[in-house]
Amino acid sequence: MTTGATLTAVGRPLTRVDGPAKVTGSGRYAAEYTLPGTVYAALVGARTACGRITDIDTRAAENADGVLAVLTHRNLPKIAGPPHLLPSLAGHAAPGESFFPMQDEAVHYFGQPVAMVIADSYERAQFAARQVHAHYERSASTTTLDEGRDQAYEPEAIFAGFLPARSVRGDVAAGFQAATQRLEATYHFAANHHNPIEPSATTAVWDGDRLTLYDATQGIVASQNTVAALLGVPPSKVRVHAPFVGGGFGCKAMIWPHVTLAAMAARHVRRPVKLALTREQMFTSCGHREEQEQHLEIGATDDGRLTALRHHKLSLTSPFDDWAEPSLSIASQAYACPNYEGVYRLVRSNTMTPTFTRGPGETTGMYALECLMDELAYRIGVDPVQLRLRNHAESDPNTGHPWSSDGAHECYRRGAARFDWQSRNPEPRSRRDGNWLIGTGMATAGYPVFFPMQPQRARARLYADGSAVVQCGTQEFGTGSATAMTQVAADGLGVSLENVRFEYGDTDLPNVAATVGSAGAGMISAAVHTAATTLRDQLIEQAIADPDSPLHQADPAAVVVHAGRMELRDRPASGESYRDLMQRHFMTDMDALGSWSPPPPDVPYGLATFGAQFAEVAVDPDLGIVRVRRMVGAFAPGRILNARTAHSQAMGGMLWGIGQALLEGTVVDPRDGRWANASLGEYLVPVNADAPDVAVEFVEVTDTVVNPLGVKGLGEVGMVGAAAAIANAVFHATGYRARELPIRIEHLL
Repeated sequence: MTTGATLTAVGRPLTRVDGPAKVTGSGRYAAEYTLPGTVYAALVGARTACGRITDIDTRAAENADGVLAVLTHRNLPKIAGPPHLLPSLAGHAAPGESFFPMQDEAVHYFGQPVAMVIADSYERAQFAARQVHAHYERSASTTTLDEGRDQAYEPEAIFAGFLPARSVRGDVAAGFQAATQRLEATYHFAANHHNPIEPSATTAVWDGDRLTLYDATQGIVASQNTVAALLGVPPSKVRVHAPFVGGGFGCKAMIWPHVTLAAMAARHVRRPVKLALTREQMFTSCGHREEQEQHLEIGATDDGRLTALRHHKLSLTSPFDDWAEPSLSIASQAYACPNYEGVYRLVRSNTMTPTFTRGPGETTGMYALECLMDELAYRIGVDPVQLRLRNHAESDPNTGHPWSSDGAHECYRRGAARFDWQSRNPEPRSRRDGNWLIGTGMATAGYPVFFPMQPQRARARLYADGSAVVQCGTQEFGTGSATAMTQVAADGLGVSLENVRFEYGDTDLPNVAATVGSAGAGMISAAVHTAATTLRDQLIEQAIADPDSPLHQADPAAVVVHAGRMELRDRPASGESYRDLMQRHFMTDMDALGSWSPPPPDVPYGLATFGAQFAEVAVDPDLGIVRVRRMVGAFAPGRILNARTAHSQAMGGMLWGIGQALLEGTVVDPRDGRWANASLGEYLVPVNADAPDVAVEFVEVTDTVVNPLGVKGLGEVGMVGAAAAIANAVFHATGYRARELPIRIEHLL
């Protein structure tokens, strides 16, 4: 931390600065920008999983009232370059898949856009879209793991090419030979979809050769660069606005074809075009968590110390991308197991490319590992919490490097105490409440700390009246980042919260990477803190150099700033306000650009956030109904920027764990590759009636490695381990081991 920095606003449970705009409706989302002359686009999706278009009849649509154009592969311009040639992932161009539709007659998955109708109203566009009739020559398709299991392959890399498909340490065969206890199990996970409250939407308008997009995105710079590259225009000609985004959970992290299609439609009709996906199209347009199967083997000594871990994953990917969520990362690091083998294998299928989904990878990988760890605990008669403590890795087992910060032991201790774990009878089916069987379970939570690859930037400006504006080209999609960054800026400048305004949601502002993988809080706060403290230090230096200042020739390290007043730490009466200094020098404002460079990839530390999850369930043995009664989560995410929004993030992840464990699963109809339950009426998510009592404990650990404020991120880790704790509680209640998610009623009958 730089000269004079004190933290008085950071950490407080400040209410959301964007709350009034959301409650009153004055905050506008991407589909709510209706510019003069706006027209509407509707997509037509393929009705088969694999084949080619033999004919597409657009005459009825073209003749419908209000229709301006119908675009298909026959008249849509070609993109400037294939998406797979673009640099990918957060911060740069980030195409959702290395395939762009409507470039030829090929069909790769059900729902793939094959036509786009543009009309003068939303209703007319939707009506005309239903009048487009495509005819197909169908080919054999693969839509499930079982259909393609014999065609599985091991890729060179997964996760947009960022992670190797195979990771080995030690000698796994020797580790199993040394084990006196050996367990193995296979776990199957249904595909999951995100379903944020705001479906994806883009409003596009051209002004000459300049394009403006109002986009529902988790990365405005990624939207800017992706669309620019696909259209063959300089990024400086594309501006993206996203001041309000109604949730993302990963489906708005990558840039899917509809964003560029909206821009192409606007250029074609020379009018602003609004393209909003329907709820059903959200299941076929923005990626998903892939159907997957994980096979685990663990070897251990009689006292439960791990000697070997083999973790293999098989999952569906698209015909064109080697995508798998990184399910094996934290599972390979959480425990001090000297011998490890992790392998990803893929099946090419007729689906769109999967993508990030909350807690990407770790929620499934840790589910499998934590359920098998629970089995080990029961087999050897060791308390599940003690088994985790006994095996916790005190350093990164992949590298031997110390953790930048840890906190896992305290998370286990505080979580167990809050949950009253010690009073538990470990015997399955030993506790009842009337007809309900009661069970309790726990699991480890963990998530890697990711860094963007490029510098992160923000700008701070202070005005002579004492007010400040801090700007950063990020976006707010419900996480509370605008509120937390207001707090970071206030502390960095040394001014009161009410004097700070945080501006964001515009690519014309200094750029930061997309907010994915729990990296947002750390990287944005680093940029904002750097900009604010740089400006503050410049003002202190000016005061020290000013003969008329009470701080003239003072030691800069001795100067602190509080409520906009610079003063000596040991003599607070000696000082002056920013306002006095600036007015004396006839300055109306002063600004500074802050740039923060993330640590290099080879930083000699293990980087992860740890936690512990606890759950109590009630199971009706006659009906197979499971009710989660209470949950406790304890997490060590570094510094907490805002206690209120952090609590909300953690609770949201834990509640999503209920969905993962008990409700959420998308089912494909193999006859045509259609998602059979593509609606919120049939894709089940937790609602208020499902929500139990949830308690959240934060263990603040000091981390001097990850960024200036020691923020490790919280958005993902709250979900990791929650489903496993629930499944382990179901076993404690019933004696049934859940090896398939979601756990359905028929599993328990």
